[in-house]
Amino acid sequence: MTKTLNVAMIGGGFMGKAHALAYAAMPMFFWPPPATPHRRVVVDLTAELAEAARQRFGFVEAATDWKAVVARSDIDVVDIVTPNDSHAPIAIAAAEAGKHIICEKPLARTGAEARSMQDAVEKAGVTHMVAFNYRRTPAVALAKRYIDDGRIGKILSFRGTYLQDWSADPNGPLSWRFQRKIAGSGALGDIGTHVIDLARYLVGEITAVNALVKTYVASRPLQSGGFDQLAASDKSGKGPRGAVDVDDEVLTLVKFADGATGSIEATRNAYGRNNFITLEIHGDRGSIAFNYERMDELQVMFADDPGDARGFRTVYTGPAHPYGGALWPIPALGIGYGETKIIECHDFMSAIVKGEQPSPNFRDGCRISEIADAIVKSSEAQNWVAVA
Repeated sequence: MTKTLNVAMIGGGFMGKAHALAYAAMPMFFWPPPATPHRRVVVDLTAELAEAARQRFGFVEAATDWKAVVARSDIDVVDIVTPNDSHAPIAIAAAEAGKHIICEKPLARTGAEARSMQDAVEKAGVTHMVAFNYRRTPAVALAKRYIDDGRIGKILSFRGTYLQDWSADPNGPLSWRFQRKIAGSGALGDIGTHVIDLARYLVGEITAVNALVKTYVASRPLQSGGFDQLAASDKSGKGPRGAVDVDDEVLTLVKFADGATGSIEATRNAYGRNNFITLEIHGDRGSIAFNYERMDELQVMFADDPGDARGFRTVYTGPAHPYGGALWPIPALGIGYGETKIIECHDFMSAIVKGEQPSPNFRDGCRISEIADAIVKSSEAQNWVAVA
C-alpha cells in the first residue's frame, strides 16, 4: 500500500499554486507514487485568503495560525511558501514538531539564519528540502549525466545567467521583494541563488567570489492591495514612494573547488528578458549549453565528434532522458514550470519514504546563503572573498 502523507502548506500565493499543482499531479505522472501527498490544510494571513486558497488548491481545511497547524499530530509534511523572513521560524518549529519540511528558496535571508534552520532539521532527524526546482528540468539533469559520465571531460569554466524584466519599470510597486527586512536581498536571493544552485549541482563547490552588486531603482510607489505583485497593473507612479534597500543586479566571478572558473549574472531589470536562465559549461572534451526558455532542448558538442559534424547540436529531451519516462511519450512534446515542481515533489516524497535526504536540502541551502553573503561582502570590499 502506498503511504499517504498529510501536507500543511503555509502560504497561498503564486508558489502555493505551483506546489498544490505538484501534489495533485505527481501520482498521475509517477505511478505508483513513492507516497501520496494529501492536501490537508493550507494556511494564509486571513480567513478569507485561506478559504480562497483551500477552494482553489484543493485542500481539505483552511487556517490562519501556522503555529497551531505545525503542532498538529496528523500533519506529516510542512511546506513553506511564504516570504523569506518567515522561513526560519516556521521551519524551526516544524522541525521541533518532527515534521518533514520543504521550503521555498532562498532558504533564508542570511547564512546565519540558514544555519539555524540546518541545525534544527539535523537535530530533529527529519527529511528536508529546498525548492530549487530548475535543476530538475530534464535537460539540466541530462547535462549532469553527461558531466558525470565524463562526456565533456574536466570542466574548465561555467557561465550562468538569470535575467528578468518584471521589475525594470521604476514605477512598479514596493512589494516585499524590495525590502531587505523581509527579503534579505533582491535579485541575488530571489533569482541569483537559482544560478548558484545550478553551478554547484553541475560543476561543484564554489570557494571564492569577486562581485559587483548594484541597485538601479532607489525608490518605488508604496504598494496598495495584494502582497506580492510580480507584475502589478498600476504602474502610474502616482502617490508616495518608499526606499528600495536591496539589489537590482548582481555580477560575480566565481572559483570552484576543482579549479574551474566561472561567472554568474542575475537581474530583474533586463528589458526583453522574461525568465532567461542560461548556462554554458566548457570542458576539455566538449561543451554544454542550456536556455530555460527552450527548456526541452540541450545543446551539446563533444570533441570526439567527426570533423564534418563539429559544433553544437540539439538534444530534445524525452523518454530516454532523466525523468522522461514519467512525463510524456515523445521528445520535444513540451514541458513547463509545472513539471519541474511535479518532479521535485516526487523526489521529496521518495526521500521521506526511504529515510534519506534529498538534494538540495537545508545543508545545500545554507551553503548557498553563505555564498550569497560572500557576494555582498565582495561587492562592498571590491575584492575576492573566500566562502566561509
